[in-house]
Amino acid sequence: MFSSFMITLREGIEGFLVVAITLAYLRKTGRAYLAGAVYAGVGVALLASWGASLVFARAENQPLWEGILALVTAVLVVTFTVHVLRTAKFLKRAIEGRLEQAAAQGGAWAFVGVFAFTVLMITREGMEAALLLSSTFIQTETRPFFIGALLGLVAAGVLAVLWARYGHRDRKSTRLNSSHPYRS
Repeated sequence: MFSSFMITLREGIEGFLVVAITLAYLRKTGRAYLAGAVYAGVGVALLASWGASLVFARAENQPLWEGILALVTAVLVVTFTVHVLRTAKFLKRAIEGRLEQAAAQGGAWAFVGVFAFTVLMITREGMEAALLLSSTFIQTETRPFFIGALLGLVAAGVLAVLWARYGHRDRKSTRLNSSHPYRS
Protein backbone atom coordinates (compact mmCIF):
# COMPACT_ATOMS: atom_id res chain seq x y z
CA MET A 1 0.00 0.00 0.00
CA PHE A 2 2.77 2.42 0.93
CA SER A 3 4.76 1.81 -2.25
CA SER A 4 1.77 2.40 -4.55
CA PHE A 5 0.83 5.48 -2.50
CA MET A 6 4.33 6.95 -2.87
CA ILE A 7 4.57 6.15 -6.58
CA THR A 8 1.26 7.81 -7.47
CA LEU A 9 1.93 10.72 -5.11
CA ARG A 10 5.32 11.43 -6.66
CA GLU A 11 4.25 10.98 -10.26
CA GLY A 12 1.01 12.87 -9.62
CA ILE A 13 2.89 15.84 -8.17
CA GLU A 14 5.30 15.82 -11.12
CA GLY A 15 2.38 15.75 -13.57
CA PHE A 16 0.49 18.49 -11.74
CA LEU A 17 3.67 20.57 -11.64
CA VAL A 18 4.09 20.32 -15.41
CA VAL A 19 0.45 21.31 -15.95
CA ALA A 20 0.70 24.19 -13.47
CA ILE A 21 3.87 25.58 -15.06
CA THR A 22 2.33 25.21 -18.51
CA LEU A 23 -0.93 26.97 -17.60
CA ALA A 24 0.87 29.73 -15.68
CA TYR A 25 3.18 30.37 -18.63
CA LEU A 26 0.31 30.48 -21.09
CA ARG A 27 -1.53 32.98 -18.86
CA LYS A 28 1.61 35.06 -18.35
CA THR A 29 2.27 35.32 -22.09
CA GLY A 30 -1.33 36.14 -23.00
CA ARG A 31 -2.05 32.73 -24.48
CA ALA A 32 -4.63 31.52 -21.95
CA TYR A 33 -6.83 30.52 -24.89
CA LEU A 34 -4.49 27.52 -25.34
CA ALA A 35 -5.47 26.06 -21.94
CA GLY A 36 -7.90 23.75 -23.73
CA ALA A 37 -4.96 22.14 -25.51
CA VAL A 38 -3.38 21.44 -22.12
CA TYR A 39 -6.54 19.84 -20.73
CA ALA A 40 -7.07 17.78 -23.89
CA GLY A 41 -3.42 16.70 -23.74
CA VAL A 42 -3.80 15.60 -20.13
CA GLY A 43 -6.85 13.51 -21.07
CA VAL A 44 -5.06 11.79 -23.95
CA ALA A 45 -1.96 11.23 -21.79
CA LEU A 46 -4.07 9.60 -19.07
CA LEU A 47 -5.64 7.26 -21.62
CA ALA A 48 -2.22 6.39 -23.04
CA SER A 49 -0.88 5.71 -19.55
CA TRP A 50 -3.87 3.53 -18.75
CA GLY A 51 -3.26 1.59 -21.97
CA ALA A 52 0.38 1.13 -21.00
CA SER A 53 -0.65 -0.17 -17.60
CA LEU A 54 -2.83 -2.79 -19.31
CA VAL A 55 0.12 -3.89 -21.43
CA PHE A 56 2.42 -3.98 -18.40
CA ALA A 57 -0.17 -6.00 -16.45
CA ARG A 58 0.17 -8.82 -18.99
CA ALA A 59 3.65 -9.44 -17.60
CA GLU A 60 2.22 -10.63 -14.28
CA ASN A 61 3.33 -14.14 -13.31
CA GLN A 62 5.72 -14.34 -16.24
CA PRO A 63 9.22 -14.34 -14.76
CA LEU A 64 10.99 -13.12 -17.90
CA TRP A 65 8.66 -10.12 -18.31
CA GLU A 66 8.74 -9.39 -14.59
CA GLY A 67 12.53 -9.29 -14.73
CA ILE A 68 12.55 -7.08 -17.81
CA LEU A 69 10.02 -4.67 -16.25
CA ALA A 70 12.00 -4.54 -13.00
CA LEU A 71 15.20 -3.80 -14.94
CA VAL A 72 13.54 -1.11 -17.06
CA THR A 73 12.04 0.40 -13.91
CA ALA A 74 15.44 0.52 -12.23
CA VAL A 75 16.99 2.16 -15.30
CA LEU A 76 14.17 4.74 -15.43
CA VAL A 77 14.55 5.62 -11.76
CA VAL A 78 18.33 6.01 -12.06
CA THR A 79 18.17 8.06 -15.25
CA PHE A 80 15.37 10.20 -13.81
CA THR A 81 17.41 10.88 -10.68
CA VAL A 82 20.45 11.87 -12.74
CA HIS A 83 18.26 14.02 -15.01
CA VAL A 84 16.68 15.83 -12.06
CA LEU A 85 20.04 16.45 -10.41
CA ARG A 86 21.34 18.00 -13.65
CA THR A 87 18.28 20.02 -14.70
CA ALA A 88 16.26 20.81 -11.58
CA LYS A 89 17.42 24.43 -11.54
CA PHE A 90 16.39 24.93 -15.16
CA LEU A 91 13.16 22.86 -15.32
CA LYS A 92 10.77 25.81 -15.41
CA ARG A 93 12.88 27.60 -18.02
CA ALA A 94 13.10 24.45 -20.16
CA ILE A 95 9.35 23.92 -20.05
CA GLU A 96 8.71 27.57 -20.91
CA GLY A 97 11.21 27.42 -23.78
CA ARG A 98 9.53 24.39 -25.33
CA LEU A 99 6.12 25.94 -24.85
CA GLU A 100 7.28 29.16 -26.48
CA GLN A 101 8.40 27.21 -29.53
CA ALA A 102 5.06 25.40 -29.71
CA ALA A 103 2.84 28.44 -29.07
CA ALA A 104 4.78 30.81 -31.33
CA GLN A 105 3.42 29.00 -34.38
CA GLY A 106 0.05 30.71 -33.97
CA GLY A 107 -3.45 29.49 -34.82
CA ALA A 108 -4.14 25.78 -35.03
CA TRP A 109 -0.43 24.95 -34.99
CA ALA A 110 -0.10 26.57 -31.57
CA PHE A 111 -2.94 24.40 -30.26
CA VAL A 112 -1.37 21.27 -31.77
CA GLY A 113 2.07 22.18 -30.41
CA VAL A 114 0.86 22.81 -26.86
CA PHE A 115 -1.32 19.68 -27.04
CA ALA A 116 1.62 17.53 -28.21
CA PHE A 117 3.92 19.02 -25.57
CA THR A 118 1.39 18.24 -22.83
CA VAL A 119 0.75 14.72 -24.11
CA LEU A 120 4.47 13.92 -24.19
CA MET A 121 5.24 15.41 -20.77
CA ILE A 122 2.28 13.87 -18.95
CA THR A 123 2.49 10.52 -20.76
CA ARG A 124 6.12 10.25 -19.67
CA GLU A 125 5.02 10.62 -16.04
CA GLY A 126 2.06 8.27 -16.54
CA MET A 127 4.17 5.60 -18.23
CA GLU A 128 6.74 5.84 -15.48
CA ALA A 129 3.98 5.44 -12.89
CA ALA A 130 2.47 2.51 -14.80
CA LEU A 131 5.84 0.79 -15.06
CA LEU A 132 6.69 1.34 -11.39
CA LEU A 133 3.21 0.26 -10.29
CA SER A 134 3.27 -2.85 -12.44
CA SER A 135 6.58 -3.95 -10.96
CA THR A 136 5.32 -3.40 -7.39
CA PHE A 137 1.86 -4.87 -8.03
CA ILE A 138 3.38 -8.31 -8.35
CA GLN A 139 4.58 -8.11 -4.74
CA THR A 140 1.42 -6.63 -3.15
CA GLU A 141 -2.12 -7.67 -2.35
CA THR A 142 -4.69 -6.19 -4.73
CA ARG A 143 -6.93 -4.19 -2.40
CA PRO A 144 -4.19 -2.38 -0.42
CA PHE A 145 -2.33 -1.72 -3.68
CA PHE A 146 -5.28 0.06 -5.29
CA ILE A 147 -6.20 1.90 -2.09
CA GLY A 148 -2.64 3.18 -1.80
CA ALA A 149 -2.53 4.22 -5.45
CA LEU A 150 -5.86 6.03 -5.19
CA LEU A 151 -4.84 7.78 -1.96
CA GLY A 152 -1.58 8.87 -3.61
CA LEU A 153 -3.45 10.41 -6.53
CA VAL A 154 -5.93 12.12 -4.20
CA ALA A 155 -3.07 13.48 -2.06
CA ALA A 156 -1.26 14.77 -5.17
CA GLY A 157 -4.49 16.42 -6.35
CA VAL A 158 -5.07 18.03 -2.95
CA LEU A 159 -1.48 19.32 -2.91
CA ALA A 160 -1.92 20.69 -6.43
CA VAL A 161 -5.14 22.49 -5.48
CA LEU A 162 -3.56 23.90 -2.31
CA TRP A 163 -0.49 25.00 -4.26
CA ALA A 164 -2.65 26.67 -6.92
CA ARG A 165 -4.76 28.38 -4.25
CA TYR A 166 -2.12 29.40 -1.71
CA GLY A 167 1.21 28.99 -3.50
CA HIS A 168 1.55 32.48 -4.89
CA ARG A 169 3.14 35.39 -3.10
CA ASP A 170 1.12 38.38 -2.14
CA ARG A 171 2.97 41.16 -3.96
CA LYS A 172 1.81 43.84 -1.55
CA SER A 173 3.05 42.02 1.55
CA THR A 174 6.28 41.01 -0.21
CA ARG A 175 6.95 44.62 -1.13
CA LEU A 176 6.25 45.77 2.44
CA ASN A 177 8.48 43.07 3.93
CA SER A 178 11.35 43.80 1.56
CA SER A 179 11.36 47.48 2.49
CA HIS A 180 11.46 46.76 6.21
CA PRO A 181 14.49 48.61 7.69
CA TYR A 182 15.66 45.63 9.76
CA ARG A 183 15.52 43.04 6.99
CA SER A 184 18.59 42.28 4.95
